[in-house]
Amino acid sequence: MLPTDPPAADVRGKVLYIEDVPLNFAVVEGILSRYPGVQLIHAATGLDGVRLVRSERPDFVLLDMHLPDISGLEVVRMLSEDIAARRLRVTILTGDSFTMDVVKAMSLGAFEYMVKPVDARVLEAGVRRALTGKRPDPNGTLSHR
Repeated sequence: MLPTDPPAADVRGKVLYIEDVPLNFAVVEGILSRYPGVQLIHAATGLDGVRLVRSERPDFVLLDMHLPDISGLEVVRMLSEDIAARRLRVTILTGDSFTMDVVKAMSLGAFEYMVKPVDARVLEAGVRRALTGKRPDPNGTLSHR
């Protein structure tokens, strides 16, 4: 946490984590439990995740790239209108290094990507950026989106 970051109590929003591995969800749930203003919801498949984006209207989506029904890339494609129209932020969590699917997802509007296992501080910083409207820039500073 940087001195300019808002206190955990001031970080607010609804986060959807689309993840099929219960342990991965539990880890993220534990990390985000220190943010009382963050409501975490879960989908275990890509199609359920898309449905929940449309019904629950989360502020931020954490997305696994390897899901049992459709790929994370396909989820991003299906959410591209939500990403554009309401500036939905989607962060990809993947066990893979930087792949062509990640490049394609980023070109379709994904907010950023993180490689699993994700360090708790890195995940927290990403959630803070997504919920406060900041985006990392190539120079390492933050800018408002």
